[in-house]
Amino acid sequence: MSDLKNELNSEDEIETSSSPQADVSQVVLQLTEAEGEEQAEVFSEILIDAEPGTIALLLESLPLDERYERWQQVDVEERVDVLNLMRADPRLGILKKMPDEELDLLFSQLSPEDLIEWSDSLPDNITDRALAQMGERQRKHYELYNQYTENEIGRYADHQMLALSPASTVAQGQRFFRRIDLDCNDHLFLVDVNDKYLGTVRRYDVFKTVDTDTTLQSLKWDDSRVISADSSLIEAAEAIEHSRELELPVVDEDGILIGRMTLRTATALVREHYEAQLMATAGMDEHDDLFAPIFVGAKRRAVWLGINLLTAFLASATIGMFENVLSQVVALAVLMPIVASMGGIAGSQSLTLMIRGMAMGQITAGNVMSLMKNELGIGALNGTLWAIVIGIIAGWWFDDNVMGIVIACAILINMAVAAIAGVMVPMILQRFNQDAALSGSVILTTVTDVVGFFTFLGLASILYL
Repeated sequence: MSDLKNELNSEDEIETSSSPQADVSQVVLQLTEAEGEEQAEVFSEILIDAEPGTIALLLESLPLDERYERWQQVDVEERVDVLNLMRADPRLGILKKMPDEELDLLFSQLSPEDLIEWSDSLPDNITDRALAQMGERQRKHYELYNQYTENEIGRYADHQMLALSPASTVAQGQRFFRRIDLDCNDHLFLVDVNDKYLGTVRRYDVFKTVDTDTTLQSLKWDDSRVISADSSLIEAAEAIEHSRELELPVVDEDGILIGRMTLRTATALVREHYEAQLMATAGMDEHDDLFAPIFVGAKRRAVWLGINLLTAFLASATIGMFENVLSQVVALAVLMPIVASMGGIAGSQSLTLMIRGMAMGQITAGNVMSLMKNELGIGALNGTLWAIVIGIIAGWWFDDNVMGIVIACAILINMAVAAIAGVMVPMILQRFNQDAALSGSVILTTVTDVVGFFTFLGLASILYL
């Protein structure tokens, strides 16, 4: 979750910017079609009006060598903002190529909050180098944020917020709101001298109060909510969604206010979470570089391909068990993909429903059996319907009623098993602390292939041999 600023800012910058950066694809085409000095000139013109988010996207769209050449054209004062809005892999690639003196200058401009986001994907030696360029106070702030894991909101809480003591007056609160412009800023948080959270005051109440000498303590909102810093990112996002507020305070285990969670951050977290799940279904990471080095990209994908190869061998071994019947009834080879495909689709529908429910916290031990019965009922009903349709078609196609019966039974059984597997596989993976989005589809496909082939060919062996 290290690229929240990318999620929060880059798309907005693109949408609100004027031409040419309003249409990034056209700018990318213009940039990639140019070469050498011409590309440098084109990029220089783009840099005049482009926002950091646009520059980040353009740099990510270039091959590695061209990317670093164009990076050198970026103004030194804008480099931190641009890197903040890049994905982890492209950012690291640029940092590794920078000379030491340029790297130190860059790190001297880096805030502890920025380094926290970067450090999730940085080698320890680069993180240590960045910390060496910071002052003692900044390093302490970094250690404060770094005590939370990558899945805890305390690590990514927005540390820019309005906080005053309860004894402060309404006049002081109004000055704070007028002078400090923050995104999604609808509250003012009350803290004591030790930064312990004491309550929340709403902007509306501050400005509607006529007596400006009134203390903020008297305006404290009774219905205010807080988010624990060790809450998961998705739990925190759901908390603010259900609260209907623009921001909520984030406190540590001692009640110390360490930041806030905004609605925009929550939206970015959810978007990034589902992007991560989408990429995970292919064994990839949402931070992967579009132009990652060939060896690095191949290495990342090789493990996933190996897992798929093992499952494919398992399915092939199942088919090999029925070599005799396949050699005598060629039509079976023609119809086998239908059995596997119908089971795979039915199972993936249940799996998708389960993963979504688990991500939203809707699946528990108390309702999983009811959900399984429901999915099994759906699978049996659809299985019966399509078994009849496919059985009739197969029987007519090969002029063989037995063939129609065999494939109809196999479809019905496989779709019922697929529904059960779609519910059980993610639950089992979760119990073993495995990501269902990453490996669930592979296991499910293996189950439906093996069961489908075994049932179809097994019934054929009984009836034909």
